[in-house]
Amino acid sequence: MRHLLATAFCTAALLTASLSSAADLTIRIDDVRSDDGTVMVALYNSAGGFLKKPVGAAGEKAVKGSTTITIKDLPAGAYAYAIYHDANANGKMDANMMGIPTEDFAFSNNALGKMGPPKFDDAMFTLPAAGLNATVSLKH
Repeated sequence: MRHLLATAFCTAALLTASLSSAADLTIRIDDVRSDDGTVMVALYNSAGGFLKKPVGAAGEKAVKGSTTITIKDLPAGAYAYAIYHDANANGKMDANMMGIPTEDFAFSNNALGKMGPPKFDDAMFTLPAAGLNATVSLKH
């Protein structure tokens, strides 16, 4: 899972510039345990691309307690996002030998998977043309 998320965040940076529309997605990420590193978000718009081909990404300096990230100019529609707190600022989501994340993470709708990440349908939400403010809590 960590390789999928790390690849997704890198790819998304290139794709974000090509998006055009008017909806902004603002996400408040709660339960940030420290000011260390960066909180990263990758945004997906399909089940087939979930955790593989992001359509947008953003990151902000971590703020203990809550960190807010906005992805601007998105087309209205169905999306899901994956978030992780890159506390050690190494540019990737760290995991143990079994592939279990050792850095805090979250998915839209606070969705959780069974023995891995959730399915797109569990994390999916609708972004209206007027934009959306969402809140999610990091899992420790």
